[in-house]
Amino acid sequence: MTQRISHWIDGKTWAGVPERTGEVFDPATGEVRARVDFAGDGQVDEAVAAAARAFPGWRDTSLAARSRVLFRFRDLLAQRKDELVAIITAEHGKVLSDAAGEIARAIENVEYACGAPQMLKGGFSENASTNVDVYSIAQPLGVVGVISPFNFPAMVPLWFVPNALACGNTVVLKPSEKDPSASLFIAELFAEAGLPDGALNVLHGDKVAVDGLLAHPVVKAISFVGSTPVARYVYETGTAHGKRVQALGGAKNHMVVLPDADLDLAADAAVSAGFGSAGERCMAVSVVVAVDPVGDELVDKIAARMGGLRVGDGRSPDSEMGPLVTAAHRDRVRSYVEDGVSAGASLVVDGRSLAVDGGGFWLGPTLFDHVRADMSIYTDEIFGPVLSVVRAAGYDDALALVNASPYGNGTALFTNDGRAARRFQNEVEVGMVGLNVPIPVPVGYYSFGGWKDSLFGDSHAYGPEGFHFFTRTKVVTSRWPDPSQGGVNLGFPRNS
Repeated sequence: MTQRISHWIDGKTWAGVPERTGEVFDPATGEVRARVDFAGDGQVDEAVAAAARAFPGWRDTSLAARSRVLFRFRDLLAQRKDELVAIITAEHGKVLSDAAGEIARAIENVEYACGAPQMLKGGFSENASTNVDVYSIAQPLGVVGVISPFNFPAMVPLWFVPNALACGNTVVLKPSEKDPSASLFIAELFAEAGLPDGALNVLHGDKVAVDGLLAHPVVKAISFVGSTPVARYVYETGTAHGKRVQALGGAKNHMVVLPDADLDLAADAAVSAGFGSAGERCMAVSVVVAVDPVGDELVDKIAARMGGLRVGDGRSPDSEMGPLVTAAHRDRVRSYVEDGVSAGASLVVDGRSLAVDGGGFWLGPTLFDHVRADMSIYTDEIFGPVLSVVRAAGYDDALALVNASPYGNGTALFTNDGRAARRFQNEVEVGMVGLNVPIPVPVGYYSFGGWKDSLFGDSHAYGPEGFHFFTRTKVVTSRWPDPSQGGVNLGFPRNS
């Protein structure tokens, strides 16, 4: 019998009858492993109502008590991480080591959120005016929505949910319908850690659920991660309904390799960052910019390393790269390979020839050389194991290429020249920069986010900006009555 996956509302699994459901696949076999309930407007209202009921009590829970819940959740997550790793690999397809790395980075963000008492301290000015004190306090927004993508079913929700809860908000999480089980595991762990019923709810579904959260008058803010077209839609629709929105979009991340770089290190990095998680990462390197005269040698080194990659079922400890998440996505990525060939790019390694026993959604690592900036394999976010090499005559040409991209999520420079590195970090128009680091995802106590079409809104994810996003500041001016200072005064108040 096919497993049923349903919503988590008000501290328990939803027991209703869904109007619509979707299939959840095992990407390594192509088999349907479960059916997931899709939320309609009624379920959106139920989840938001549960969060709204829980908000006053959770808001008024002390910072110490909130932090204790987060500490307990962190310990439970660490203790049971292997269970979550297995869930992620079964539904997403990424290899076990990659799923374990995802959870390790998620734990960083939970640990940062445990410091809420320090992060939520306000300011205080004693005797700002005669016998008048002024102080600021950071207060929660209320009910907030989190809409997360398929590629990091545990880490991305934990970019937002711990900070939102630490600040005193209550949450409705809408994970991807492609791999929904990780979010339920997280919700159950929070309940075990002592989070009150209704403080975290999980809604499954598609655009109906998303639109329901964007338009709901009780939802005060939306955090989103996904493709740029959808991020733009979420930002425009959410803000039109008066919500605070942070919408992180797509990417086309360039890795620039200067002639003085260690080419073996650069080739290792290109393969690791290009094909990890089958390229289904918003911070994946999808373009290598080889600055003359190192192009030929660098391409040879990358191709040689690709030949040794072990592609297979993510549950096997021998596998280094797993399948793509769905057949539709595999076919979409494959169509880009065909477009690249038609456009005249040089196909160095053809992943379409990969054969894996037992079905599944497979496409092997693919490498193009002599890619031009007008080709779709260069301009579009492919989100698959396709790496494009572009040649550049010098540093200035490489920098101009990166800055001309409409995306500004992540970039990397490989060089042994400190002067070039300092110039690059200053001049490149990208939000996250790696210097000899191919995937510069910030640690938990900094914040994640790009520039240009990779971010809509003015707030990045997690870290200090996460606390800022999930709170609003109130300034209190106080004076305790002194009978000698009474009397009516209609003039504008002055500091004195």
